[in-house]
Amino acid sequence: MVYVDDIVITGSDATIISQLKEHLFSHFQTKNLGSLKYFLGIEVAQSKEGVVISQRKYAFDILKETGLENCKPIDSPMDSNQKLIVDQGEAFPDPERYRRLMGKLIYLTITRPDISFAVGVVSQFMQNPHIDHWNAILHILRYIKRALGQGLLSEDKGNTQLMGYCDADYWARCPIDRRSTTGYCISIGGNIISWNSKKQSVVVWSTAEAEYRSMWIKQLQELKFCEVKQMKLYFDNQAALHIASNPVFHERNKHIEIDCHFIREKLLSKELIIEFISSNNQLADILTNSLRGPRIQFIYSKLGAYNLYAPG
Repeated sequence: MVYVDDIVITGSDATIISQLKEHLFSHFQTKNLGSLKYFLGIEVAQSKEGVVISQRKYAFDILKETGLENCKPIDSPMDSNQKLIVDQGEAFPDPERYRRLMGKLIYLTITRPDISFAVGVVSQFMQNPHIDHWNAILHILRYIKRALGQGLLSEDKGNTQLMGYCDADYWARCPIDRRSTTGYCISIGGNIISWNSKKQSVVVWSTAEAEYRSMWIKQLQELKFCEVKQMKLYFDNQAALHIASNPVFHERNKHIEIDCHFIREKLLSKELIIEFISSNNQLADILTNSLRGPRIQFIYSKLGAYNLYAPG
């Protein structure tokens, strides 16, 4: 026997959805709750303009749990001048509390790509957290308090153009293991559908290699749910673009692993176009760096940020 608590049915064909519902009703005791409004902590608002997803209540519950519901908000999720390292300062007395809160913040990144980088940094210390690491989490929460209802808007813009933005932070930036952080975001028809901020698995030898590795998006093979002939990938590092486009190797890049040449194969098959973009317009920058308030708001608005609860 299978017990299902909630199920979300979505698709572009209303007839097929209706037939599926009738089939489920005939075989199981089910109740139709109508249009999706709330599911697993995610709030959904639908209109003719598009669909907005947010986690306002979920975020407020986190603040309430930590006693920060009335805290003074700030405009950046992380202090750009702070360098967090292992065994920094006094040990945090309740590691389990640290880990539980980290799990909730990771879930909150489902609708908040603006905190992905900061959450990724503090998640490195779950094994042995210290007071400084806990204070960095509280810093993120004070930023979340600034706009609890912040979410993402998806609009029907009449196209299925697949685009991606890739970036990596500075070479050997992490003081713990000298690895770089890769960030990417993918959109279809101007609506962001996937993003990630993740530390690379190896230490790279140059900034160009760090940037080139950020091009390696496995999701390109998996996005087969719509008729997408070609993807545009925007990048802000000229050296990495040359590595991807030039079939001739030299001493500076011959050590790059073969698997990273997945990008080159996509270029040769015409499935992918790579284009240079200025650093000012690099949207993936929010996933690889600790940015200031105005920069965050600029990029986040380009990603489709929308706050249903904003005044006015």
